[in-house]
Amino acid sequence: MARPPVRVALVESAVLGLSCVLAFWLASEAFTRVYIDSRDSDLLGGMWAALSTIFVNRATFQESLAAGVSRMSATLVSFVICLVYLVFLPFHLWAFGLLIGVSSLVGLLTGRRGDATTAAITTAVVLVVAAISPVDPWQQPILRLVDTVIGVIIGVATAWLSLKLVHPHLRRDTT
Repeated sequence: MARPPVRVALVESAVLGLSCVLAFWLASEAFTRVYIDSRDSDLLGGMWAALSTIFVNRATFQESLAAGVSRMSATLVSFVICLVYLVFLPFHLWAFGLLIGVSSLVGLLTGRRGDATTAAITTAVVLVVAAISPVDPWQQPILRLVDTVIGVIIGVATAWLSLKLVHPHLRRDTT
């Protein structure tokens, strides 16, 4: 792929950076007014939302939308697996490995190899955060799901905004 002009790269990078600030703020400050958790968990939520924003930032709007669907799919797999486990049992090393494997297996068996990797990463993060969180561990999958939703929505909106700012001449159906 050809290198973009400096102006295009600057605009796209600035929009992504500002979008990550918004995602981080929404997840770590605004959302915490609805649900109070520890400050560490709030910061992790902000980081997780920003990472989801970055994850869906792709070259075209359609690619970003597909990445958003992939991110949500993988997160939902991890959400269900972690929530079911953490409602009944605390973090344990054997469960860490087992649940990462199960998350990956679901992605692989559904034919979504990329989602398998993302689900495994999400499961690892959720379980470790549940282990160190001062609140009930079963709440962590719910909180990380909300963070991901925030990040994916902002990431897809960022892709659309970048397209409109950088390439306003492109028709909607070709993006």
